[in-house]
Amino acid sequence: MKIAIINGPNLNLLGTREPSVYGSQTFEQYYGVLQNLYPDITFDYYQSNVEGELINALQQRGFDYDGIVINPGGYTHTSVALGDAIAAITTPVIEVHISNVHAREDFRKISHVSAKCKGTISGLGLAGYKLAIQWFIDQAK
Repeated sequence: MKIAIINGPNLNLLGTREPSVYGSQTFEQYYGVLQNLYPDITFDYYQSNVEGELINALQQRGFDYDGIVINPGGYTHTSVALGDAIAAITTPVIEVHISNVHAREDFRKISHVSAKCKGTISGLGLAGYKLAIQWFIDQAK
């Protein structure tokens, strides 16, 4: 099974960025945990702060992977193009947000990607990634 994890803007700062909201663990540290938990899965991790690069990453992985876990970060609320890219690919996508976007500012309650995804996990911290991966595993059974 091949699963891509695609993280958007500012997620490269996990561990130092607002630890009260996002925790003190870097994503690279958590990625190692995921790789150890799921040794039979081939993971591909990509992070970018650039919208077009995220679209390219979706298109490159969107036809031959078993699943994509995406945290579009702030582009969730602004990028119609990212939503269009998810709609254009055949690989199922789960949207993950570390914080509960619905408990934050009003503009964060708008998502241009959620309706294009199989589901959304929000507010469960980094564990949301694990839950998304588990969903893909369960679907493959």
